[in-house]
Amino acid sequence: MPKVVLVQREDPTTTPAEGPRTPPRTSARLRVWLGEAPTRHSPPYSRYRWARLLTYLLLGWIALTIAVGGGAEVSESYGIAFPVALATTVLQAAALLLAGWRPVPAWALSLAAATVTALLARPHLAALPPDGPGPNWPWTTPTLIAHIAVFLLLALRVRPAGVVAAVTVTTAVTWVLQALMGAGRYSGTGTLAVALCAVTAVTGAALRSRQQARSELVQQTTITVEERARRTLLEERSRIARELHDVVAHHMSVISIQAQVAPHLVDNPSPELLENLSGIRANALEALTELRRVLGVLRSEHPDNPEDPYGLGAPGTGAAPDAPQPTLDRLGALIENTRAAGLDVTAEVVGGTRPYAPGVELSAYRIVQEALSNALRHAPGSRVRVEVGHLPDGLRLKVDNSPPRHPVPSSPGAGHGLLGMRERVAMLGGRLVAGGTEGGGFSVTAFLPGDVPDPPDKRPTGEQTP
Repeated sequence: MPKVVLVQREDPTTTPAEGPRTPPRTSARLRVWLGEAPTRHSPPYSRYRWARLLTYLLLGWIALTIAVGGGAEVSESYGIAFPVALATTVLQAAALLLAGWRPVPAWALSLAAATVTALLARPHLAALPPDGPGPNWPWTTPTLIAHIAVFLLLALRVRPAGVVAAVTVTTAVTWVLQALMGAGRYSGTGTLAVALCAVTAVTGAALRSRQQARSELVQQTTITVEERARRTLLEERSRIARELHDVVAHHMSVISIQAQVAPHLVDNPSPELLENLSGIRANALEALTELRRVLGVLRSEHPDNPEDPYGLGAPGTGAAPDAPQPTLDRLGALIENTRAAGLDVTAEVVGGTRPYAPGVELSAYRIVQEALSNALRHAPGSRVRVEVGHLPDGLRLKVDNSPPRHPVPSSPGAGHGLLGMRERVAMLGGRLVAGGTEGGGFSVTAFLPGDVPDPPDKRPTGEQTP
């Protein structure tokens, strides 16, 4: 049959870390520029129900005041029929309510309503006698208040370029009405209106920039915490890999040496035996070489150094880790050292001791060591109980500590110890439970499977190692 080879081609628009890159649509960019995209300053304004209700009531009360009270003032000041004046102020109130969802159309509606009001008032202002002060024009008090409120909501939602454009258009319309067209007798309010709009725009833009800075800071903090947790996980996995490298390399070396010595322990070994032992030794040496090549680089903090790829250090510096990996036999010394540090530690062994795989014993020692270190750091002066249970199907570890005798300041650690415990237990297929107790203490319980083959001297006759 012809061999079929499937080739997966990479999409040039994707990367493994980021996934597909979809360019933003023009409509989405336009919505952001117009301030219609949801932000913190858009409805519902708050995640709390009472705050949302209060905000809606406040906006509704302002809109109602502008519609009714403003209509009466415009009708009295400009001599416009009350229904017509009410219609213009209702448009101002509607613009204020619309500004929460669509700030740019609301600003346009508010400016249009103010312009219509000013144009309707010109005939009345021209008929007034020339002596005495005249009414405010082209901006009355209600229309100015409504427009400033709309402008504030606009500045909180729209980018600075859009806010500057809105201020420019408002200034231009005011200048055309007051400076070019003019009216009869009136008190000019154009300069005051433009100044208030500019101050409102600066205030809203500053609040918007502050909120954006806070959001970016929160996002950056979240990314930093995730990166720190990821780095802690990688460091702990590297540490476990280094220790496993030591254990596996030791046993592979022993296999190689035993395969080399075995022919000398038998008189007249057969060629088949010599060939098999030679193959065992060659495979062990090859596996050991590959193991050192893959995992040995984890010993060094500078793996790019060609003179010291395994982190053994310069001769005579003592940098090479020559101490054997700890096992359960050294738990007694560990507990004595912890007692000397000031903790009241009691130890109990349940069940008969039996041999375990080197990885199980090393992980058990490290789990107890980390649990005692956490008790010493977070609960000084407490009572600690260590229980090592040898069960038929594995090894059970339990470390409980009572509350500290006095309050302890929070530790700046990032959960490195608990993370390491979980990594070790997960690597061996076990279980781990860690958490606070009812009395204010802390408890760590771990189970490590112990299904390892029996030692050669205890194996029944005729059984072979798989």
